[in-house]
Amino acid sequence: MGVLDPLKGFGVTFKNLLHKPVTIGYPENKTPVYPRFRGRHRLWTFDDGLEKCVGCSLCAAACPADCIRVVAEENTPENRVSAGERYARIYEINMARCIFCGYCEVACPFDAITLEHSYELSEYTREALIYTKDVLLEPAPKQPPLHPNVPGDPSPVGDA
Repeated sequence: MGVLDPLKGFGVTFKNLLHKPVTIGYPENKTPVYPRFRGRHRLWTFDDGLEKCVGCSLCAAACPADCIRVVAEENTPENRVSAGERYARIYEINMARCIFCGYCEVACPFDAITLEHSYELSEYTREALIYTKDVLLEPAPKQPPLHPNVPGDPSPVGDA
């Protein structure tokens, strides 16, 4: 350690003391997220109302945190829920365990699950962090603004 090292450190400190702090008035002004940000999960349906999820459990198999639970059931002519032979009778994601890796999104052959941009996921109880199928089928209540595309980013907005 040189004699001038502490002076260099103080120089960095004093230089930053002269800058005006950056303040974001959260929650009125939300921090923009980048297009490839992975936030809250969402299950999708077709335009005719049928669910895209066919209960194949590939998302649960791909999940390294083991936070997805899928229980499949057969479609019947009287109760047609999805376009396939089966549907997910129970679809739950334990958001307290999720690491937002996006493997579930990549593993799904039907694009039934995606990770949206919403990042306000706090709850008061652990039970509320278990998102059921009904919660996942609804759009996120709060969507943050998108950050403008970064120059040199080769991926369009929809890529994972």
